[in-house]
Amino acid sequence: MTAAPADLLIDRPTVSDGAALWRLAKDSKTLDLNSSYSYLLWCRDFAGTSAVARGADGEPVGFVTGYVRPDRPRTLLVWQVAVDLAQRGRGVAAALLDGLTARLVAERGIAEVETTISPGNTASERLFTSYAARHGANVSRAVLFPAGLFPDGPHDPEVLYHIGPLTPRTAH
Repeated sequence: MTAAPADLLIDRPTVSDGAALWRLAKDSKTLDLNSSYSYLLWCRDFAGTSAVARGADGEPVGFVTGYVRPDRPRTLLVWQVAVDLAQRGRGVAAALLDGLTARLVAERGIAEVETTISPGNTASERLFTSYAARHGANVSRAVLFPAGLFPDGPHDPEVLYHIGPLTPRTAH
């Protein structure tokens, strides 16, 4: 498991973090930016399946949002991961992902992680393949949403990364 840098705290998000998560997503320049309202709702309704990294001032400097799939209650779908530019290269994203999944293996018995990644997003590809390697889990890839399914103009396909199985031993 990747430890968070000593000056950061991995925590659950609160509604008051919603604006900061929206700004982090916006500033990432790679994530699909959702409405600010959606980040507020996310911090209210999915705080238990998400995590934030807080700086010394308590403000979020990174986050991972996710939810447990209703039809697969042992599968965590990671929706977005973002880290403030000044914090990149310090292992924050890996620590967030490791901390969140360790918590959810213990609390909810999750056994798999899924995420989608657009081709060419090498930072996310590295994050999730290294996560699988650290935890001795298999990773498979398949196109989940072809580009033609997106109604709002040109969009790259979304490739599903399926990682598992996770166990209490491999998630820590």
